[in-house]
Amino acid sequence: MDRALATAVRRTGAAVGGIYLLDARQQVLCLVATGGLPPEYADPWTRIVLATQDPVADAVREDRLVWVDGLEELARRYPRAAAAQPYRFCMAAAPVRGTDTCRGALLLLWPAGRSPRAGHRERARMTHAAHRISGLLKAAGEPPAIPEQPRVVQVRALDTRAPQAALGFSERLPGGSLALDTEGRVVFVTSGAARLLDCDAASLLGRLPWQALPWLDDPAYGDKYRTALLSREPVSFHALRPPGTWLDFYLFPDPDGISVRVIETALADRPPTLAPVRPPTATGPAGVSRLYRLMHLSAVLTEAVGVRDVVDLVAAEILPAFDAQGLVLSVADAGRLKITGYRGYRPEVIACLDGLPLDTGITPAGKVIATGVPSFVTDPDEMARNYPQAPRISGKQAWAFLPLIVSGRPVGCCILSYERPHTFTADERAVLTSLAGLIAQAMDRARLYDAKHQLAHDLQQALLPRRLPRVDGLDVAARYLPASHGMDIGGDFYDVIRLDHHTAAAVIGDVQGHSAAAAALMGQVRTAVHAHATAGATPDQVLARTNRVLTDVEPDLLVSCLYAHLDLTGHQITLASAGHPPPLMRRPDGHTAPLTVDPGPLLGIHADAVYPPTTVPLPVHTLLALYTDGLVEVPGRETDDTTAGLTDHLARTDVSDLGRLIDDLVHHSWPQGRHTDDIALLLLRTRPRRR
Repeated sequence: MDRALATAVRRTGAAVGGIYLLDARQQVLCLVATGGLPPEYADPWTRIVLATQDPVADAVREDRLVWVDGLEELARRYPRAAAAQPYRFCMAAAPVRGTDTCRGALLLLWPAGRSPRAGHRERARMTHAAHRISGLLKAAGEPPAIPEQPRVVQVRALDTRAPQAALGFSERLPGGSLALDTEGRVVFVTSGAARLLDCDAASLLGRLPWQALPWLDDPAYGDKYRTALLSREPVSFHALRPPGTWLDFYLFPDPDGISVRVIETALADRPPTLAPVRPPTATGPAGVSRLYRLMHLSAVLTEAVGVRDVVDLVAAEILPAFDAQGLVLSVADAGRLKITGYRGYRPEVIACLDGLPLDTGITPAGKVIATGVPSFVTDPDEMARNYPQAPRISGKQAWAFLPLIVSGRPVGCCILSYERPHTFTADERAVLTSLAGLIAQAMDRARLYDAKHQLAHDLQQALLPRRLPRVDGLDVAARYLPASHGMDIGGDFYDVIRLDHHTAAAVIGDVQGHSAAAAALMGQVRTAVHAHATAGATPDQVLARTNRVLTDVEPDLLVSCLYAHLDLTGHQITLASAGHPPPLMRRPDGHTAPLTVDPGPLLGIHADAVYPPTTVPLPVHTLLALYTDGLVEVPGRETDDTTAGLTDHLARTDVSDLGRLIDDLVHHSWPQGRHTDDIALLLLRTRPRRR
């Protein structure tokens, strides 16, 4: 498989390649082999959740070749990936198939300057390379073991030889020169470069510069190298060689590697202050990898809206990234630990942990919240020394307790746990501690949103009828669907009013906007309509009197309304409209059409407005669909076309179950479910009276 990856990189002219295999149990794509890039630079993308929006995940889920022609398209289609990979390059992900399903993907990257479009021959080469890897997997039979870290494949041989003439030329130049291969290893170094870098040539050859020279292990310098490697664009930067020598580095990339010129910085160009030298890290990924991993996870958390979203995203993205198996998110509430979400624990375990006092001796979570200091426990013995009951309750073997702090105040604790002992490196601790701050901000926003959402929901439900009355000779079903964004509150409303033993009224309306003011005005309109209807007013009088009420209060919002008076004994219906869409009527023979209703002006505009009534027959087994404009106003389509399509669908569909019919009508207009406006839908079906 490693040879297949190296061959794919060379034959397609790619700069970087990688093979991902699917961990079916966790539904995570794991990078098992990579070439053309220093391995620590691939660290943020070694594990990709299958359900996420990502080129590799899309290729596997949809079983197709995914081509991204540059950074702009990456930002448009995959904003998360673009936040973590802000370089100019093209990429392709081809599915690696198993016997009956996708087993993984082949990922290839090309630098800037390449044609953004993939021709037929290039696509064929990518597909052929993926097929070759698929064949190897099928021949192996059992799925291969997924390593903890991806294997590094040398896609090009390391060659440190230099012709004598080229060596002499380089030695005679002022300053120093180095050559790096495409994986960042030093393959050539002049004596001038060794002198300026204060390091002998033998200790540089075959190594990564930031490994041989700890003072170059800095995210800012690593980012310059990544830019040169992935985008193939010349870059330069200053670097301080301890104790006080500033050097200029100029990187000139091409498909075979990077040429580096090193000269001592001119006095006038030196930075005004000397930055402190960062001590080298002993283990873990380079600082730039930590930086981009945090950028990626930060982009993920910006998508969280409610607390459930935060829990789902942390479980889907962060658990796999750190190879953890358990998650508990808790908040401090009235001196107790209230668990808001969890993964990887049995419900009975969570029941034992939920509601514990902050000073509990069962878990370090309370202490972590109180002190704001994270706690990392590597094995059960270490936990048992201070909290003897913790390992016995959960059965976990290692834990990271991360305080969630917002504006200096602790709001909760995030616990990552492992099913086997785990040693937390210094880099892991740094990333997890920084990550806790991002989770805390997302959690704080989510709790505020949930509180507002609940308030809006309670207000909306209080203003809509709790239940619709039973009317002899009439079947009724209704639904209010908030817009798929915002606070789930608006001005759409409906009502059914039982007037006497043989008549009823149905009303539907729409107050402009999505706000508490719209909902409050909706409540006033519904109350006024109900009062005038039960007082015996005719449909035109109901709307006229409601209109005068609204003009007196001078609302800033527009209101449409449709009022229908149903005579179930005389089998007729009388309607009056204040600028509202006409209802759809399906007659007993199946013929369906919008009713022709002469509309009056919207409510609240003119005090003396007139609302002419319209009366039509209402035979038994007639179906009426009253709706607000959110059902038919679909972006990119004419409302008349949407209404006509809905009418045709209603004529052909099964209407025996009104509740299911509501879902069917909404799905017909909004098959993706992302309706942009509130929808109120009221269905009325006449049937033979019992008395």
